[in-house]
Amino acid sequence: MIQNSSMLVDLNISVWTGRKMDKKVSEEIDASKGTHARAGNYHKKLLAGTQKLDELQKLVSGIRIWHYQQTLPWSDGGSRLLPMANFFDYKATLNARETQFNECVNEFLVEYPTLVSAAAFQLGDLFSSDEYPDVHKLADKFKFRSVFLPVPSAGDFRIEVGEAHQAELKAQYEKFYEERVNTAMGDAWDRLHDVLSKLSEKLGGEDKQIFRDSLVNNAVELCDLLTKLNVTQDAKLEQARKKLESALVGVDAKELRNHDEVRLDVKSKVDDILSMF
Repeated sequence: MIQNSSMLVDLNISVWTGRKMDKKVSEEIDASKGTHARAGNYHKKLLAGTQKLDELQKLVSGIRIWHYQQTLPWSDGGSRLLPMANFFDYKATLNARETQFNECVNEFLVEYPTLVSAAAFQLGDLFSSDEYPDVHKLADKFKFRSVFLPVPSAGDFRIEVGEAHQAELKAQYEKFYEERVNTAMGDAWDRLHDVLSKLSEKLGGEDKQIFRDSLVNNAVELCDLLTKLNVTQDAKLEQARKKLESALVGVDAKELRNHDEVRLDVKSKVDDILSMF
């Protein structure tokens, strides 16, 4: 049962956007273009000309991408399914990423007054000091929060609503549960299909220089990750994973570029796996 082999994780990271809609400039643009209604809004970067906030936002984007790679979809609210087979690696990396995030936020807050001064020069007449929160209020706009939850079972309804409603709620959750499991496993299959399709396309192309290290490395990394994400122990998925893993043993991008027979052999194996779909 997935309840015994997986958990749910909510990861919420918030960052100050550093953007502000300028109503006056928006109106000026509409007037200059002769529009008869508000056609759009002008949003300015409050720290234009500086990179510190952009770097912080890029870090958060990378953490979110990693989070989605390491988990499977579950609820529309943002909860992701985390297999226990991946828990310890996930938690260790999450802790490291949180530490990195907090360090970057602290650095940003220390530099914030200097960044505002630099932005005042860059923005010229667009600068307005009223649009910049003080550093204490700004600190509250940065959050890193993770919560681990058990996967509920259909029998967990403990409210007094009568047997008929209990049965209805249980049936609804069982349907939701089945759909979520199918979606989670569908995501795992989609990841495999995406990697296989890219491999097949590149291996069959005429430009051999497109075989970069990432082409093979991404496939190898997925093979390792799928051993942890296969929460239903899908035998077909494991078979396809093993076939891809076997096809890539001892193969690198340089060898694919330089040896036609190796490239064609790997493509044949990859296409064979694709036929399983």
